[in-house]
Amino acid sequence: MTVPSDIKIAQAAKLRPITEVAEELDVSQADLRPYGHNIAKVMPSAWESREATAPLVLVTAMSPTAAGEGKSTVSVGLAQALRRVGRKPMLCLREPSLGPVFGIKGGAAGGGYSQVVPMDEINLHFTGDFHAITSAHSLLAAALDNNLHRGNSLGLDPRRITWKRTVDMNDRSLRSMVIGLGGPLGGLPREDGFMITAASEIMAIFCLANDLADLQRRLAAIVLGRRSDFSMVEASALNVQGAQTLLLKDAIAPNLVQTLEGGPAFVHGGPFANIAHGCNSLIATSAALRLGDIVITEAGFGSELGAEKFFDIKCRVGGLKPAAAVVVATIRSLKMQGGVSKDDLAKPDPEAVCAGFPNLHHHIENVKQYGVPAIVAINRFATDTDEEVEAVIDICQDIGSAAVPATIWADGGRGGEELARKLLDVLENEPSKFEPLYRLEEPLESKLETIATRVYGADGVELDGTARREAQRLEEAGYGSLPVCVAKTQYSLTDDPTRLGRPKDFTITVRELRLSAGAGFVVALTGDVMTMPGLPARPAAEGMKILRDGTIQGLF
Repeated sequence: MTVPSDIKIAQAAKLRPITEVAEELDVSQADLRPYGHNIAKVMPSAWESREATAPLVLVTAMSPTAAGEGKSTVSVGLAQALRRVGRKPMLCLREPSLGPVFGIKGGAAGGGYSQVVPMDEINLHFTGDFHAITSAHSLLAAALDNNLHRGNSLGLDPRRITWKRTVDMNDRSLRSMVIGLGGPLGGLPREDGFMITAASEIMAIFCLANDLADLQRRLAAIVLGRRSDFSMVEASALNVQGAQTLLLKDAIAPNLVQTLEGGPAFVHGGPFANIAHGCNSLIATSAALRLGDIVITEAGFGSELGAEKFFDIKCRVGGLKPAAAVVVATIRSLKMQGGVSKDDLAKPDPEAVCAGFPNLHHHIENVKQYGVPAIVAINRFATDTDEEVEAVIDICQDIGSAAVPATIWADGGRGGEELARKLLDVLENEPSKFEPLYRLEEPLESKLETIATRVYGADGVELDGTARREAQRLEEAGYGSLPVCVAKTQYSLTDDPTRLGRPKDFTITVRELRLSAGAGFVVALTGDVMTMPGLPARPAAEGMKILRDGTIQGLF
């Protein structure tokens, strides 16, 4: 039997009017700003007078592989299952970046019969949030270079400017460049470069701001670079934070869409977790906690990236208290972590599943050390054998964790009802004792050491000379009390993407520290992680087209 593609499943769905979805949340039409019939922005008036009483559940995963884990798919399927068993769940996901959509990773709308829809619109421009963020970033870059051109009243050292440009596309040629050529009217020549919008500090600010006033305050606090004496120059000196906020005033309201089964979902904000903090907007999560009776959210990649940043950055900033976590695993990924090649994943191999389990075990331990109860969701594929699935269930039981198989890709919410009931049992009987992993008053290097040793399993962290000097400058300038956001490969617990499983005897090397003062954290770059990805040999864009009748093909 031919399995329909995600886009065909989504196109065949009969969607509820978005006003009807909003009514399920007791949100009136007066609180909506519709974008067509199936998407709407929800205004703060819809939730401001309500209390946040819903438990918050994080969906994270084992280390990603080419076999796929399906974290977003499980998030959607779990929300659909909870609705089937009589709850009023709110789902919170990130918005897809156009870079991965046209590159290699794909979108972020789930898959199979566990998707948020309209899938094509969510993956293509959506409500324009990413474009607004790109424009706000670009306005600041333009204002900065205009100041340089007109005499540099800020005293910025052009060699020490840290504010780059941004575009929401994978384009490696833009990583480094020289701008301002063309004579006296072309600006001041200097080195510059682009990062992808998902890595922009304004994306991080957008996703951590409480409201418009907080957004504007954070935009003003951005550090543009340094003077020759190493003193820092803040964006407030250019006085365009008000104009930037105007560009973001509509974008900051959460986007309401629906699952394939008609349940409500917020899709809002989209920082990557390998190069940013990997969580949907704090505003959307806070609203969901007031509108639903249980909130399901996800954080990018494995627990050592997305979940760590969710716990140590987002929850700390927003005062959130996660009640439980779901760690997603697949039999296929366990086999790859156990040494099986991608071509042989369909062959039954319980021994390889067991060999790959230490990676999953590490991610379970990561969640539990925050005091958060964790269960494992086995995202089941058609090729998985009962023996392989039972092996995972048994090993999880041996370490004191429940593992529940779910067929949510093929069966939607119906395939996740057992998982939903197990989660509700955990919420009722295993109270969370959540605490962040480190104290803000610790030195930056100490925080990095904690993350490296306790979250990655490293022997320690090593700051190279440049990073160590920058850590000292940041401490002296009063930024030492900020949390840290580590940019690291998603494919390994180490900073080497080729080391799978649960590696031992390694050190994490931090090659650069970047201050994101507006966002409120310090970014630590490790390994070869770039803030501007490149396209693969055959980009996904090559397989996409639109037919004369408007039907889209090739979008997953």
